[in-house]
Amino acid sequence: MTVSEKIDAKQVKALRDMTGAPMGDCKKALEEAKGDLEAAVVVLRKRGMASAQKKAARSTNEGAVGTYIHAGGKIGVLLEINCESDFVARTEDFQDLMKDIAMHIAATDPRYVKAEDVTIDDMEREKDIYRAQAAATGKPAPVIERIVDGKMAKFYEEVCLLDQPFIKDQAISIKELIAQKVGKLGENITVRRFARFKVGAPDWTVAQTKAVEPGE
Repeated sequence: MTVSEKIDAKQVKALRDMTGAPMGDCKKALEEAKGDLEAAVVVLRKRGMASAQKKAARSTNEGAVGTYIHAGGKIGVLLEINCESDFVARTEDFQDLMKDIAMHIAATDPRYVKAEDVTIDDMEREKDIYRAQAAATGKPAPVIERIVDGKMAKFYEEVCLLDQPFIKDQAISIKELIAQKVGKLGENITVRRFARFKVGAPDWTVAQTKAVEPGE
């Protein structure tokens, strides 16, 4: 019996339920993973990121604005996500993605859309702090810089929306969540901006990604 013949409909459905990927892609991933469900998830994640990277140069001039109000009305989020066509923007998958990301923003309060949006002042301030902490341990300069790089990666994961682990599935980042939808819907999808408000807070979070021309 071949690997393909060993893959049954229940396995394919289970993988689809876990990832949201099309049935055909789930079957191919399971065949490649020789029936191992967890390995098939990794295969789909890699394909999703590769697909998203290929489509990243495409213009996203359509999209929608979504909202999320946390239970009790104490936290609210306004979010704009862009895609290539109005048709995709109106699909259930796209709308669900907006809801998930808006809810995630309400829970985690990211400060930026992506790492490239972090201001020079914020980046240098963090680096100076980490460098001073590492230097206090007496480690040599090359080691200190490696420590700083590691801590900066963690910093980006904490403050940048796309780098954060998705609150509903910590195994993937928001960037990977979007990549899954790109693979399924066949269009480039980007987060343009968001705002988060909290009752009684002295300020609010407003983040907008830097404009990038197609092909850059």
